[in-house]
Amino acid sequence: FFFFLNACQSVSQKIDEKMEAEEKALSKWLNKSESQLKFSFGRPDKIEFKENSRNRFYIYIKEKLKIKCERTFEINQKNKIVGFASKNCF
Repeated sequence: FFFFLNACQSVSQKIDEKMEAEEKALSKWLNKSESQLKFSFGRPDKIEFKENSRNRFYIYIKEKLKIKCERTFEINQKNKIVGFASKNCF
């Protein structure tokens, strides 16, 4: 039992480390231009507009080992990245 508990903690720690690295990498995109994002990531898979916001949300989806990674970048009216989110990207 102790072995399995240790293994789960190890996997959880590795996932936390990957998520931290992902957030650090994406935070470098803040205040960059929309054109720089498109140059590096290509055309987004989806573009969404929220009701209470004039900002655009570029969504990039990538699948790896049957796990769907979704990265969302929020772009303001001045075409600058002002936010991001990442789901299952580790």
